[in-house]
Amino acid sequence: MEEDIRQAVEVMRRGGVILYPTDTIWGIGCDATNEEAVRRVYDIKRRDDSKALICLVDSADRLQRYVGDVPAVAWDLIEYADKPLTLILDNARNLAPNLLAEDGSVGLRVTREEFSRQLCYRFQKAVVSTSANVSGEPSPACFADICDEILNAVDYVVQSRRNEKKKAAPSSIIKLRPDGEITLIRK
Repeated sequence: MEEDIRQAVEVMRRGGVILYPTDTIWGIGCDATNEEAVRRVYDIKRRDDSKALICLVDSADRLQRYVGDVPAVAWDLIEYADKPLTLILDNARNLAPNLLAEDGSVGLRVTREEFSRQLCYRFQKAVVSTSANVSGEPSPACFADICDEILNAVDYVVQSRRNEKKKAAPSSIIKLRPDGEITLIRK
């Protein structure tokens, strides 16, 4: 795993795109602060860039680097979530502009899964995490379900966890407004 993480981090530092296991499903990832790398992810997925992408971070502390004003309730949600939880937060900052939603918000998730958490920790930045499929196609439940088009389009494919067969589910998504208003986007 250490060598896999080292190589993935090196590829992202050079502006490359990786395919990697996350706390939910396999994801296409890159440096969330690199506008050109983010554009490549949209191109690989054949996805309209008006649809924002989710990012992973390794800790709640790092979350504050990317959001101007984290609502107080966010800390409780992060601490007590019993499954992966993506928060859509307003006032995003320090991220590639083409990563953000039209309203300036961003989806961030603090990952607890060992590989993706270590990847984010070693990279020291947010990492894009979007499902490893062409837009409109089903999300792959495991590595074996990822199509050749995606496998051939990225710069590095992580070796770790390829043989797992468990069916992973996407994260829950909650939008938090600065005033504390909560909207459930995906259960």
